[in-house]
Amino acid sequence: MADIIDGKAIAADVTAKVKIVADTLLEKTGIQTGLAVVIVGEDPASQVYVANKGRTAKACGFHSVEHKLPEDTSEQALVDIVESLNNDPAIHGILVQLPLPQHIDAGRIIQTIAPEKDVDGFHFINVGKLGTGEIDTAFVPCTPAGSMLLIERVLGKDLSGKTAVVVGRSNIVGKPMFNLLLAANATVTIAHSRTRDLEALCKTADILIAAVGRPQMIKGDWVKPGAVLIDVGINRIDAPEKGEGKTRLVGDADFDSCQAVASAITPVPGGVGPMTIAMLMANAVTSAYRSAGEEAPSF
Repeated sequence: MADIIDGKAIAADVTAKVKIVADTLLEKTGIQTGLAVVIVGEDPASQVYVANKGRTAKACGFHSVEHKLPEDTSEQALVDIVESLNNDPAIHGILVQLPLPQHIDAGRIIQTIAPEKDVDGFHFINVGKLGTGEIDTAFVPCTPAGSMLLIERVLGKDLSGKTAVVVGRSNIVGKPMFNLLLAANATVTIAHSRTRDLEALCKTADILIAAVGRPQMIKGDWVKPGAVLIDVGINRIDAPEKGEGKTRLVGDADFDSCQAVASAITPVPGGVGPMTIAMLMANAVTSAYRSAGEEAPSF
């Protein structure tokens, strides 16, 4: 039976350290870490995420700014806000909540964010740094960064000799996860919906990352005995056992069958999810340290 990796507890450790190093920077230099979150429209999930980010930022002692814009905000108006935040020395991290309304080119907005304030790690410069191994000066996307921290808590930082399979090739999770595992000396394969005999490939993995966006797709008999399974998926499915019209959250892996085979596994919810916001805070305080010319903390 696999150990359950407690993402809530590890995220709490990270945010506690963020608060300590943010307070230290403020005492030493007078610089308060500043994080700005921009949201356009009324998407309910985005509203929840933004509220959680703002609450956590304030708990970490940050100068926290929110720009809530109406659905019909023009692309140029959003560009203007991002550029004003780029030029604001009190702001060290800028996050534009996705998805954006269809009339706004999300790619243009992401590339408008100054790379040194791109705490989501989506700007081409940060993507390029990660892809070429310059991780120490890059901002790494928060979900893969958090997933790596969970892996390190189980296996350590050096993954030499380990085989990893990443199921999912998104720019937000799959591709950066590949680069992080490679940088940690794992032998990595990235798989996707067109991979032939995916089940057999998954069975080769000492570290299996489920980031495909399909509820409970990865079954226990896909998992190598003793593997570490990191489930990035967050899917809402019907839960008639809880009552008519009720739903529940599940991951991309079938938790019960996978837990019986793996050595360690992340639950959904309570695994990777809490780490995403924690690593956003870590990126923001790192940016503040860099802007002050101080050596950035490690997490």
